[in-house]
Amino acid sequence: MANRDLLFAVACLLCAMVTIQSGASIAKQLFPYVGPEGTTAYRLGFSALILCLIFRPWRHMPKNWGPIIVYGLCLGGMNITFYYAIERIPLGIGVALEFTGPLAVALFSSKRKRDYLWVVFAIAGIVMLLPDMSSQEGLDPIGVILALVAGACWAGYILFGKKTGNQGSGGVTVAIGMTVSAFVLVPFGAISQGSALLNWELIPLGIMIGILSSALPYSLEMVALRNMPAQGFSIMMSLEPAVAAVAGLIILGELLTLWQWIAVLMIIIASVGSSMTGADKPKESNA
Repeated sequence: MANRDLLFAVACLLCAMVTIQSGASIAKQLFPYVGPEGTTAYRLGFSALILCLIFRPWRHMPKNWGPIIVYGLCLGGMNITFYYAIERIPLGIGVALEFTGPLAVALFSSKRKRDYLWVVFAIAGIVMLLPDMSSQEGLDPIGVILALVAGACWAGYILFGKKTGNQGSGGVTVAIGMTVSAFVLVPFGAISQGSALLNWELIPLGIMIGILSSALPYSLEMVALRNMPAQGFSIMMSLEPAVAAVAGLIILGELLTLWQWIAVLMIIIASVGSSMTGADKPKESNA
């Protein structure tokens, strides 16, 4: 039974990674119509609505709003800077660079000397992905910077998410945080894109992005966490850049060079290594 539970958890986590990267791939296809701003508004707005209906956070309102507001702002910042990034660079590379945020949190919180090895792997992977300014085929430098900013927002999301952890369940916290980010970025998307967001051909895709990118993967991750060790959860989550690269290839036709695949692999190795040698705590979800 234990092995069956573990296999079920692994399946749930794989489905979560596939759905969130499929959602990102669909989101990227909306950029020509409503831009990253409008796509972010769709994702955060519909995600907040769905999560609030599921978790009903108004029954467990936080006593201290400071950390949860910052948590929500980090969540929103992570979303919009990531979408700005993948507008310019391939999805798999964007996710790999964004992963430096939780990786930095894990490594800075560790006092083990062996973790310096994973720092070397991570830095090497990032350096390999830095744009070649002399090449027309190199990565867009602004896209790279934006992906790293998204990673910094992800780090803030983790740190302030932990500070809100004792104020309610994880689902309630995410629902409130998503609502905070929606209050900020949905109006920004509406002002930026105007009536384009009311296109009835695009709204179903916006709902799909909200479900695939947040509501469904978050629920699947919660099921996985209940049925597998936290360290195993962290190690599997480290595979997400590879899943993103494959999703980008299949859905968007984004081809990575061998050099870029090696760079993504090095960041994955750093993340897996830090998960194996660090404390037995799950890595926070990219809601």
